[in-house]
Amino acid sequence: MTAQNNGTTGKSGSGQSRFEILYEDNHLLGIVKPVNIPVQEDATGDADLLTLLKEDVKERFAKPGNVFMGLVHRLDRPVGGAMIFAKTSKAASRLSESVRTHAFHKVYLTVVHGKPPASQGRLINTLLKDERSNTVSIVRKGTPGGKEAILDYTVLGSAEGYTLLKIDLLTGRSHQIRVQLSGIGCPLYGDQKYGAAVNRPGQQIALWSALVGFPHPVTKEEVELISLPPQTHPWNLWTPQNQKQARGS
Repeated sequence: MTAQNNGTTGKSGSGQSRFEILYEDNHLLGIVKPVNIPVQEDATGDADLLTLLKEDVKERFAKPGNVFMGLVHRLDRPVGGAMIFAKTSKAASRLSESVRTHAFHKVYLTVVHGKPPASQGRLINTLLKDERSNTVSIVRKGTPGGKEAILDYTVLGSAEGYTLLKIDLLTGRSHQIRVQLSGIGCPLYGDQKYGAAVNRPGQQIALWSALVGFPHPVTKEEVELISLPPQTHPWNLWTPQNQKQARGS
């Protein structure tokens, strides 16, 4: 089954959610992650998505005691779009297994400066994270601590010096899309960390979780959550129809 955002706030339980709900049952909660909210508690102390979702479910269903909410995958703080959470420990365990066995599929849309060398391609790099600075760099294969990162990209359109890309993420490394595309001379629009030379302070990074697909942990039915980015610059350089090519193109 496919669940797609339509710009409305989801309703479930006895009240209205503060989040846009893409899918919800007794086992799962799929939402559109708002931009600039950390997924889980970090050093800033800002309100985090995991805590907010627990509070939201508790209020909507008038649940006593603690609410379980399992984190299965992550998005960087400035990134928005489709995310799935587990509402039971069994669902969390089975979804985590889907991630490990590559049955969990993630597709992103992004706008980059310039244009990749080909209309389609695969990027394979070794990435090394510096925990102190929270930055990632491309290093030689075999570098101690380095991890292989793989993604496929497809050009969906170009306009005004920017390119709209579909990204099929084959590994889930920290800052992977941002670092690998910057490495081929195509930094993401708005990315201050890996594209400071071409972006202005205050610009919102143009990276969006467009599709999350996985087998339902109980029914085994294939579930797809689809979310399109807001029609603001630079996304509005292309129509939503262009962006819908992220599914299955």
